[in-house]
Amino acid sequence: MAAAAEISIATFKDVYDVSAVGRALDELSPGASESLKATYEAMLVAGGTRLSVKPSGFPALDELYAELPNFAEVLDDIRKHLALCASSSDPLELPPMLLLGEPGIGKTHFCRRIAGLLATGYGFASMSSMTAGWVLSGSSSQWKNAKPGKVFEALLHGRYANPVICVDEIDKAGGASQYDPLGALYSLLEHDTASRFVDEFVEVPVDASGLIWVATANEESRIPAPILDRMIVYCVQAPDHEGSRRVAQAIYAGIRGSHDWGRSFPDAPQAEVLDRLAQMGPREMRRAITLAFGSARLAQRDEIRSEDIGTKRAPGKRPIGF
Repeated sequence: MAAAAEISIATFKDVYDVSAVGRALDELSPGASESLKATYEAMLVAGGTRLSVKPSGFPALDELYAELPNFAEVLDDIRKHLALCASSSDPLELPPMLLLGEPGIGKTHFCRRIAGLLATGYGFASMSSMTAGWVLSGSSSQWKNAKPGKVFEALLHGRYANPVICVDEIDKAGGASQYDPLGALYSLLEHDTASRFVDEFVEVPVDASGLIWVATANEESRIPAPILDRMIVYCVQAPDHEGSRRVAQAIYAGIRGSHDWGRSFPDAPQAEVLDRLAQMGPREMRRAITLAFGSARLAQRDEIRSEDIGTKRAPGKRPIGF
């Protein structure tokens, strides 16, 4: 197994000006939002400095190549950017990426795994359930129940200036045109404008230029062209049968290793179990494997068998063919 990633501090970075926050707090009117006042106070307590990090060497990407073989092209490019970063004093930088492919092939899982490997923090925004532009950029403090957006929250509450932000199902963003959920991305995906990003709730500029953007989508045609132009688009295919078996093995190992009861099960399931799981997408695999562990335990066995793998699927879902 490859060695664990080693992350070293490259530099410290000011993501907002504390003195500007102090002035904004002092200038609040008596009837100003209590939530806004509390946010300014939290900013002062947290301070504006965050860690901007880079790998001291190469993270253990080999694990991801084995676990998610259909993402090899994406990993190849990430490795090239890491090579540039590792040979200098620069902090970690990756260009905005769009993972395009059919549902259930592991795009969101890939985002989480990359964030965990790089260890710079992780933020998540599911665009399928969001209908207003303020989700990313915040809403005016004049509105009832207003609050900051996810970009600001990632920088305020996180330790790092360059966290991974996953914009999940970006092609399903909806809402009225005056509240475009993707509107904030036009500036956030450009380095120069992102360095002076203003959340509509906070109204104090923050430096979001270090954020690492990874978006997922099923249909390219539903994404505005200016957004596509700002991202590197990767068309991710479903893994072949052997690749899907490796995905199933990785998910099995992850579930087994994260639970105390997993110690009584073998490191790998039987070949016929992997073959059956290989007919599913990663999302279905996770559900099926978890239930299979339970079925085996009910049968007083410490090993999953083929008959433990259920066939139930979410409504409207079809198996991915290979």
